[in-house]
Amino acid sequence: MKINILTLFPEMFDIFNHSIIGKAQDKGLIEIEPINIRDYTLNKHKKVDDYPYGGGAGMVMSAQPVVDSIRACKRNNNGKVIFLGPKGKTFNQKLASELSKEENLIFLCGHYEGIDERAFKEVDMEISLGDFVLTGGEMAAIPVIDSILRLVPGVLNKSESHEDESFSEGLLEYPQYTRPEVFEGESVPEVLMSGHHENIRKWRRLKSLEITRERRPDLYKYVELTKEDKKMLNGKK
Repeated sequence: MKINILTLFPEMFDIFNHSIIGKAQDKGLIEIEPINIRDYTLNKHKKVDDYPYGGGAGMVMSAQPVVDSIRACKRNNNGKVIFLGPKGKTFNQKLASELSKEENLIFLCGHYEGIDERAFKEVDMEISLGDFVLTGGEMAAIPVIDSILRLVPGVLNKSESHEDESFSEGLLEYPQYTRPEVFEGESVPEVLMSGHHENIRKWRRLKSLEITRERRPDLYKYVELTKEDKKMLNGKK
């Protein structure tokens, strides 16, 4: 997968040169290239923003450098253009999974009070992280891109598999333990020490259901409970 990021602060995405995503780039599984929107402004002072028509606080990113940077990027990347903004569809694991199947993507990071409305004609999708405000689209793009790329085949190895993680089946993940067996008087649950794979599977499934029901009832109400799930849950009452 190839990802271009249109931004005023390309250096912020150095984070992707490290850890799992960095290794995946080294292997050639993915390619991430930030592009500085400022390089496409026709303003001799490299200015990319101006005061909003009608008044109001803050500055607005001008349409010209945004549109020209997208069109230039499109010459080598035919992927969807995704804008990180508050009016967009709320990002979740399902959308991450869908986007991970794309071969190319372009992310547009707004700043200040946003971008000139006329630039949206070049945008295919708008994504929001939730009902809160960040200092810029870069801060939203990092977790979105990370969550997409870790689903690309080969990025995670078997020991780092995403299949049992939170939200993979609409459930929160079960509790995890590692050595030592006893820490500050608290022991690892016996079932995890038993080596009985079926009992471990059932325990993990039950814990995921219970934790989701308790902490995220908004997710739990959409879970399709199997007969086994119902039996285990009833057995806990």
